[in-house]
Amino acid sequence: MKRRSVYFVAPGQSAVIEEETPPLAAGEVLIETIVSAISPGTEMLFYRGQLPQGVAIDTSIAALSGGLNYPLKYGYACVGRVTDLGAGVAEEWRGRLVFAFHPHESHFCIAPTALIPLPAGIEPERAALLPNAETAVNLTMDGAPLMGERVVVFGLGIVGLLTTALLAQFPLADLIAVDPIPARREVAQALGATQTIDPAEMSTLSTSLAESQGADLIFELSGQPAALDQAVQSAGYGARIVVGSWYGNKRASLDLGEHFHRNRIQIISSQVSTLAPSLSGRWTKARRMQSAWRFLAHLPVDRLISHRFPVAEAPDAYRLIDQQPAETVQVMLHYAEKKNLA
Repeated sequence: MKRRSVYFVAPGQSAVIEEETPPLAAGEVLIETIVSAISPGTEMLFYRGQLPQGVAIDTSIAALSGGLNYPLKYGYACVGRVTDLGAGVAEEWRGRLVFAFHPHESHFCIAPTALIPLPAGIEPERAALLPNAETAVNLTMDGAPLMGERVVVFGLGIVGLLTTALLAQFPLADLIAVDPIPARREVAQALGATQTIDPAEMSTLSTSLAESQGADLIFELSGQPAALDQAVQSAGYGARIVVGSWYGNKRASLDLGEHFHRNRIQIISSQVSTLAPSLSGRWTKARRMQSAWRFLAHLPVDRLISHRFPVAEAPDAYRLIDQQPAETVQVMLHYAEKKNLA
């Protein structure tokens, strides 16, 4: 059987290549992909070649093992249907809708233990947001917001918007969302932000926060090192700054002078492949995943998905995200043989 696979063939170049699907082995199932989500953060670092040579692609996902060498496949948000079973696999798997942390491919073979069945009522596009929803849950757990706190989110890509939507469920005093793109700020406001601001106007926000003793909790999710410096300057005494961005080979230049030194500001690294040590006694990845599914079930998905491309046009999708990021939020690849997806 032939399949279509999306490759990064060199920095800034992608291609859809038709190749043989590996034979179905005992203990595996065959997945026919319905939709996959492009990560505009992590995935674009690989697309642009903004990672150090030799870095592991992903140490926590078996399908992404290996070092950074082009050409390579990437992606980790596939939703599809089980269409065939290898020897020894229970018949109950046949026909099930499932999620897989797997690169963008129309067909692939995988062990059922690596699959997550979709809960009842969760449609494929919504399910493709699962990794980013889980990341938002992880970020919020690491930040541990308290009632009445002043919270700022820098960066309103898909992770920033999902984190904003989750934080809006807390009884906060303020939830301020920062991004240069007006359309994203508009979505953040619809998701529950009490105020949105362009980072070019940060001096106004800093003055306002200074009058109220600064922000209590800040999330840096923009992928821009300069935003981390802005976060430090916006933080109040004892504030927490949760850094969810992966800067790749970009370096952050921080002012760690008097404001940082005297105010006991905490900078916290947050990454979804692990749980915070302080939570691991009671929380597991499975429990966190259940929380992500519950969160996803009520999201206004149509406000978050900005573009849908047939997988054959994946190179156009990557060029759009790379060259015109202001036009995109979440971009989906669809695998049915049809054009002009709505």
